[in-house]
Amino acid sequence: MVSLKDLPSPSTVYAAYASISASTMLLRTTINQVIPSQLQNSIVSAIRHYIFNNRSTSQLTLVIQEKDGMSQNELYQASEIFTSTKFHPCVDYLNISKTSKEDHLNIKFDKSETIVDFFQDVEITWRFVREKLENSSYDDDFEDCEAENKYFELSFDKKHKDFVVNCYVPFVLEKSKAIQEDKKVLKLHTLVNRGSAIWDSIKLEHPSTFDKIAMDPNLKKDIIADLDMFVQRKDYYKRIGKAWKRGYLLHGPPGTGKSSLIAAMANYLKFDIYDLQLMNVKSGSSFRKLLLATCNKSILVIEDIDCSVELPDRMGQQPRNSQSTLSGLLNSIDGLWTSCGDERITIFTTNNKERLDPALLRPGRMDMHIHMSYLSINGLKILASNYLGINIESHSRYKEIKHLIRYSEVTPAEVAEELMKSSNISLCIQGLVEFLKGKKTGVMSKQTTKADGINTFEIQIPDAKRQKTDVVAEV
Repeated sequence: MVSLKDLPSPSTVYAAYASISASTMLLRTTINQVIPSQLQNSIVSAIRHYIFNNRSTSQLTLVIQEKDGMSQNELYQASEIFTSTKFHPCVDYLNISKTSKEDHLNIKFDKSETIVDFFQDVEITWRFVREKLENSSYDDDFEDCEAENKYFELSFDKKHKDFVVNCYVPFVLEKSKAIQEDKKVLKLHTLVNRGSAIWDSIKLEHPSTFDKIAMDPNLKKDIIADLDMFVQRKDYYKRIGKAWKRGYLLHGPPGTGKSSLIAAMANYLKFDIYDLQLMNVKSGSSFRKLLLATCNKSILVIEDIDCSVELPDRMGQQPRNSQSTLSGLLNSIDGLWTSCGDERITIFTTNNKERLDPALLRPGRMDMHIHMSYLSINGLKILASNYLGINIESHSRYKEIKHLIRYSEVTPAEVAEELMKSSNISLCIQGLVEFLKGKKTGVMSKQTTKADGINTFEIQIPDAKRQKTDVVAEV
């Protein structure tokens, strides 16, 4: 048993403590003077890495660096997105941010942290490492910046190596891609002239969806099915040796919903839109540069193609004072640039399909022709539901309206305008009936002069086949 008299005196303990403290300070000073701080960080990191990875000799660690040489490491970015959904209450520091063009918050690790994930009963440890580096190793341009080394460590039992590499890592990549798609902010890109034409963008906030478009339901299904098939056929396009792109032609009278359909397609696919005004492009080379600057998963829109490009007439005469010619356009959309990106859609619109050169209409350039026609009764049902919140078929004047729609050349835009004129449903319906009666009179009544000089009126009924649907697809 130890007695109090066997213990050292307080002065002896204090002297020993002072000696240890002085030795520690001397050692720290010596280390700071002899060993550069960058090397110190590396040594500390190596010791920490050794201790962490040797807790169990059966552990294997995969290191995912932020960059692969000069390029961004796709797997690091995927890891950052994936782990943002796996934060545990034990995590002490998180980095949170938001840009003006985003609707969501961005959350990621702020300091070195460790979390544990379980995938098919396999325990996998994620460790985020953030180390400060010396600025002296970087260019002078970055001397005001704090240099850092960031990476992820993925640790697990060695026996699960093949499972993690072949199953878990691909799962992380796919999961992060899905998370990105859900958070994607669609953009509308347009040309600006700053010495030369370049793309500028704003947030695409057009509310149009397939549910809201006033067109025949069966044709909607056809368009949606075509879009779905296109985005799912990456391997198919690669196998047959074709660029992964598709072209659509929207044609029909003004006000029939061509722009709304484009917005609905973009919202459905979550594709950006590039609005290309050909009259602002001065040369074929500028045109190709602009096309190369578009991103994957995008829709290139060229509206009013019959007005935007000077086309040779059917007699072979060349256009005068042409800046954008048919040959330049065809070379650009069919050239090698199409292999420089994936999932590209090109949409042309026109009010006068008959004016377009046949070379522009062939498959491969415009694969699907969609006729945006006058409003049908099916389209009216959708408009009445959207604008008035009613089932038009249950209204007392439905039969009258149905008859008027059948024999009227009226666009969805015109009817929508009538339905917005009042918050009173009865007044809107009455106004719509009067409007349709005026349209019917204009269509059915046409004054003609017979040989005997007697004026009569000839009843003209629009093509019934054309009136059945809003859209005619030609594949």
